[in-house]
Amino acid sequence: MNRTEIERVRSEPGFPEALRERVKAVGTSEGAALMGITTGRFTRFARLGLIVPIKYYLNRYRAVVWLYLAEDLKRFAADEANKPLLENRLPEGLRGQLDTGLDLRARNWRGRYLGCLLRQTEDPWERAAAVASLLDPVQVAEIVTDPYERAHLNRHRPDEGARGAPDSPAARITARIMTAEDPDEISWLRADLANGLDEARSHRPAPRPMAEPEARPGSHEVRHLVRHDVPAVSAGHRAPTGRRRPVTPRRPVELRKHTDPRRPADRHSSTDQRRPIDRKHPADPWRPTARRRPATALHVAEAPHPAGPERAVGTVRHTVDEPERPGRLLGWLRRRNS
Repeated sequence: MNRTEIERVRSEPGFPEALRERVKAVGTSEGAALMGITTGRFTRFARLGLIVPIKYYLNRYRAVVWLYLAEDLKRFAADEANKPLLENRLPEGLRGQLDTGLDLRARNWRGRYLGCLLRQTEDPWERAAAVASLLDPVQVAEIVTDPYERAHLNRHRPDEGARGAPDSPAARITARIMTAEDPDEISWLRADLANGLDEARSHRPAPRPMAEPEARPGSHEVRHLVRHDVPAVSAGHRAPTGRRRPVTPRRPVELRKHTDPRRPADRHSSTDQRRPIDRKHPADPWRPTARRRPATALHVAEAPHPAGPERAVGTVRHTVDEPERPGRLLGWLRRRNS
């Protein structure tokens, strides 16, 4: 809406209350109260197309709720030609159409919606895209065979508002409402789209990618592309080349020895001699790691012997790879075995 139209609406008498009354939308219950009829009769009027909805939405139960202009309902009730419909029983022909399942609410809303879109623009491509938005994509592809023209129409497609998540129940219900279903309505929209497309082509062709120039036969000339947006290199600077600088190897990082705070600190200093690794028998976590003494001979007991070259030696017990024992324990064992 341009500024001139806004100023015209603001200059009307009774602004803004008059504008609010003119754009007020009501539901079935409130609309039936305005017309002085029951909600069932109001719904039958809407299905027959006697009153046209202006808007719709989906409630929490995904049911379609139609809204109507209060001004249209008041005008319908004030017309003397409609009093028989408001006071008497519906004619037999109208009741037969209702029995067959006739419901023109969605179709009448699409017609009103398309009229609003066409009044808002004068661009031929936008007008053709508004008509194409009410047709099935298969129907549009049959009329608009050029893929670039279809892409141009989709670019000018009107905003359809929030439809919900793709392929959700709400999105499927909205798509069913906004797509023409009746054969006569589809034929009318197809003819309107074909006429609008011819007008749009004559006004401005659809954009398409430019074809690359073909090389002349026998020409081996190599053309270099020059970028003008790159600043010139001064004399004091060196122009970049395609070679990479040699990568300086980094010094290896020495990893610190992980110390577990739950284990006691090592009692041996770093100057202690390390035990050589046995390559034939690798370290086994289940083998004891205590330091072993070399094989020694322990004199368990010595009997009294005479002086001379022949001396009676007591029993000797050899132990191989026996661990260290305190001196007090060895003395106690000697006294026990004597």
